[in-house]
Amino acid sequence: MTEMTPLLPDTEENRTLSANVHPVDWVNPVPAGRYNLVVLGGGTAGLVCAAGAAGLGARVALVERHLLGGDCLNFGCVPSKAVIRAARAVFDARTSEGFGVRGLEGVQLDFGRAMERMRRLRAGISSHDSARRFRDELGIDVFIGQGSFTGPDAIEVEGRKLFFARAALCTGARAQAPPIPGLSAAGFLTNETVFSLTKLPRRLAVIGAGPIGCELAQAFARFGSRVTLIDLAPRILGREDRDAAEILQAAFQREGVVLELGVKILRVETRGAEKVLWLERDGHPFEVVADGILVGAGRAPNLEGLGLEAAGIAYDRAGVTVSGTLRSSNPRVYAAGDVCSAYKFTHLADAQARILIANALFGGRQRNSALTIPWCTYTDPEIAHVGMYQGDAERRGMEVTTLTVPLAELDRAVLDGESDGFARVHLRKGSDRILGATIVARHAGEMINEFSLAITSGLGLSAIGRTIHPYPTQAEAIKKLADAHNRTRLTPLVRRLLALWLSWRRC
Repeated sequence: MTEMTPLLPDTEENRTLSANVHPVDWVNPVPAGRYNLVVLGGGTAGLVCAAGAAGLGARVALVERHLLGGDCLNFGCVPSKAVIRAARAVFDARTSEGFGVRGLEGVQLDFGRAMERMRRLRAGISSHDSARRFRDELGIDVFIGQGSFTGPDAIEVEGRKLFFARAALCTGARAQAPPIPGLSAAGFLTNETVFSLTKLPRRLAVIGAGPIGCELAQAFARFGSRVTLIDLAPRILGREDRDAAEILQAAFQREGVVLELGVKILRVETRGAEKVLWLERDGHPFEVVADGILVGAGRAPNLEGLGLEAAGIAYDRAGVTVSGTLRSSNPRVYAAGDVCSAYKFTHLADAQARILIANALFGGRQRNSALTIPWCTYTDPEIAHVGMYQGDAERRGMEVTTLTVPLAELDRAVLDGESDGFARVHLRKGSDRILGATIVARHAGEMINEFSLAITSGLGLSAIGRTIHPYPTQAEAIKKLADAHNRTRLTPLVRRLLALWLSWRRC
């Protein structure tokens, strides 16, 4: 079996995690003839493919070379949200004087305990993705080791050949460091190593102001690090609604995150134990000194060692090339998740895996392009979006009506002290058809689902307006958008006609 670098730090929690997702005593089974489906990669897409296919009666093999659960469980969604929650707890404690809470001057974070909590919760969650569960409960042949295609219908792992009628390529992606001179020599963290920290960096430079960089920059600043967030772009979260990004940018500045935006990173040097980043803005170089560097800029698909050429599978730097039905250039092989998708979200990998099962095993023609994909950046406030932005619609020749409700108009947001934000919807002009929506709120990721459901089901904003929302909730913002749309329908002509009708009714 392939050897694995131990999960760090070497703690009871990480040993439990390892025993679940890469048990050192694992013995690969004897291949069981030709499989209906061989799944290569045990992250979100691979696990959903394997479990779903087995549940429908397929003979399934699952191959994973490193850690079952993939990035989401081990280095992504699960640990990051645990860390973010701890950071929010200490932030709330330190900023609760306005709620009448006193004696907060001495509130401090125990970084070691916060990281121990993360490791403990991650280890507990990992049982759901464990090798033994997939073998013993789901009846799947689990192979741990490097899997490589040896032909159009065969994969070899640890000297054993698995033949398949169909295969699912779900090997995911990994963090990619930008080509900055001196960065590798100085050393840096990525999402795959930052959760191994046991001591809080006093000064942290974060390269990349996208979702990963923003989430962790804010979290570490709340823990007490002196954080500098660096990006070539002139603002954070460049693909998001500008107003949304500006609200978050203002929050960062209030919380002490130093923003170095619109800069080029010339090189990285070391000065004793310090890491020195040389930046340039408008032709003027300057330095940022840090104790640690976190890179949150870019992902690269995991394609190495897979023998794709032997199976006739086309790929490029962006990943495996697939059709709208997720089929690769080898008609026996389909792909799902980060290895083939421009949008690298756990929930999208799950949705694509379900399409893959239907298309690969049952001759379906479900299309990836038909998916409505929401996403959320888990900063504070969160920024959630689904569908098109106004510019996307206009580039497609659509006229757009945009409606916005500030959270400051929501009683619950005011009472919660969370009134920085808004709910915004883009409608096809002259109708209530929802083209896209953005929410900026502390729990925006929970609120966006109402818009996702409406778009997926073909429901207009008027349907949301007819839905009773509990008072007081922040989700009332969505109903208020529907009310605002209804007011736009009350034109001067309609108003005069209604007045005449009501006047006649008084007679």
